[in-house]
Amino acid sequence: MASYNRVVMVGNLTRDPEYKQLSSGQAVCRLSMASNRQFKNKQTGADIQEVCYIDVDVWGPQAESSRQYLSKGRPVLVEGRLKLDSWDDQNGQKRSKHSIVADRVVFLGSSAETSASDSAEPDAPTSQLDANIERELMGQIADIKKRAKPAGAVKARETSPAQSNSSDTGEIDFKDSPAFQDDLPF
Repeated sequence: MASYNRVVMVGNLTRDPEYKQLSSGQAVCRLSMASNRQFKNKQTGADIQEVCYIDVDVWGPQAESSRQYLSKGRPVLVEGRLKLDSWDDQNGQKRSKHSIVADRVVFLGSSAETSASDSAEPDAPTSQLDANIERELMGQIADIKKRAKPAGAVKARETSPAQSNSSDTGEIDFKDSPAFQDDLPF
């Protein structure tokens, strides 16, 4: 059975990054982030906000960059794989939690924009900041989609003139020959 483990998450850091240099010389940085989901309860009509907290492990040169440029409250896009950590606590109880091992961390918004939004009044509009973050996110998502498409789909798209003229629906129009037909009466 084939498996595929890929996570893309956007959220804000809940604390400053924790940086460590392992004895092997490898750098690792742990980020703690929160991603919010807002929706309306269909039965009561109440607005619900759901928050997902998760830790992210960043390795190598990206760990160095994360330590240098990230801080609490900064928005980030993380792309990587989901990992389950299990351990025994001090009382001997089995514990576990999911975390993300990052392949890529994208710093969203500049520190100047983040500090400007921190100093703004709570009711002040942040539409320019939100528009910049959204534009940056859409570009990152488009890049992720390009990299996630199988090589065959890209090749078929390049060779299919009908697909290049149609809107980008994610479907591929293959120009195959018609099914085999014989002269048998049945």
